[in-house]
Amino acid sequence: MELILIQSQEHETLPIAELKAVLATEEIATEIEFVNTGLILLKSLNDERFKEYYKILVKRLAYTHEIDEIVLNTSLKNLEDDFKNIDWNGYISNNYAVRVKRFNTNIDTIATEKRLGHLIKSQNPDFNVKLENPDSFIRVIVSKNRVFIAIERFKLNKKHFQNIKPHKRPFFYPGSMSPKLARCMVNLSHVKEDQLLLDPFCGTGGILIEGGLIGAKLIGSDISWKMKNGTAINLDYCNLNDYEVYHLDVRELKLPKKVDAVVTDPPYGISTSTGGEKSSTLFQQFLESISENMNENAYLCIAHPHYLDLDPLLNNFKFKLLERHRIKMHKSLTRIISVIKKS
Repeated sequence: MELILIQSQEHETLPIAELKAVLATEEIATEIEFVNTGLILLKSLNDERFKEYYKILVKRLAYTHEIDEIVLNTSLKNLEDDFKNIDWNGYISNNYAVRVKRFNTNIDTIATEKRLGHLIKSQNPDFNVKLENPDSFIRVIVSKNRVFIAIERFKLNKKHFQNIKPHKRPFFYPGSMSPKLARCMVNLSHVKEDQLLLDPFCGTGGILIEGGLIGAKLIGSDISWKMKNGTAINLDYCNLNDYEVYHLDVRELKLPKKVDAVVTDPPYGISTSTGGEKSSTLFQQFLESISENMNENAYLCIAHPHYLDLDPLLNNFKFKLLERHRIKMHKSLTRIISVIKKS
C-alpha cells in the first residue's frame, strides 16, 4: 500500500529530514519516492500495519500538510475513465468533496473538481457533495504526466500549531520557539512514546509540550524560577501530566535516570537567563553536563546561532554530528538546528 504526502515548502530540508527521522524512529519500512518538490510517495508499506503507520505519521509530523492513501495511480489522459471505474462505495460515507492539487501543470483545478465530483454523483446518487468538512475527502494530485487519486483516511490536526502558538498559552515570554519547529526538533531527536525527553533550558515549555503530545515522558529544567513555573502552567494547560520540572542550572543537572533524548533551544549571548555566562562557555559546560545525563546512543537536537561553532566541542564528549539545518532569522542571524548522537 502507498501514501502520498504533501509537505510544507517553508523550509528546504526540514520536512524530509523530519519524515525520515519519524520513519526510522517508528521502524516503518518503506520506499521513499520524491515525486516533486513538496510531494513524497511512500511505497511498499506493510498492508497489515498500514493503518497503524498512517496514524503514527498523522500524529507526529509537523512539516507535512496532508497525508492520503493512494487509491489509483494513473495519467491525466486516463484520469476521468479511471476515476469513474473506481468503486467509491468502499471509500465514501454519506458525503464527499473532491479537491485537485497541481504540480508543474496548467490544469484547471476548479473545472476538474466539478467534473470528477459529478462522475461520483452520477454513479452514486445517494452520495452528497459537501465542500466544507466532508465525511470523505478525495484528493487528486496532478504532477507532470502522473496523477494520483487518493483518499484522506485520517486528518492532521492542522489547527494545532495555530492554537498553541506561544502568545496563546497561559504563560508567555517573548522569543519562544514556534510549535511547528519545536515538534520537528522533537521528531529529529528520534524519541519514542514513553521514552524520557529532556529540555534543560525549558523556557515556556514549548518543546516539552510537543514532546508530550506524541507520548514522551517529560523532564524540564531552567535557571529561572519564572520559566520553570511557567513551563508547568503551560504543560497543565495542555493536559500533559507525565512531567517533572526543576529550577536549577544546567551545570548542576544530575538526573536519577538517564534520558533517551534531549531537545533544547538554549539562550544566546549574555543575559540573566544564562546566569551571566558567555554563550561559548555555556555551551561547553552544557555538553559536558548533558552527556552525563544521556543514555548511550541517545540523540541531542539543539538550536544554536550560526556564529557558535559546536564542532570542536563534540568529540570531547563523545558526540557525533549527524545532520544540520539552517534557518535564516534576519540579516545578522541564522539559526542552526543540529542533530547529534551520543556514541
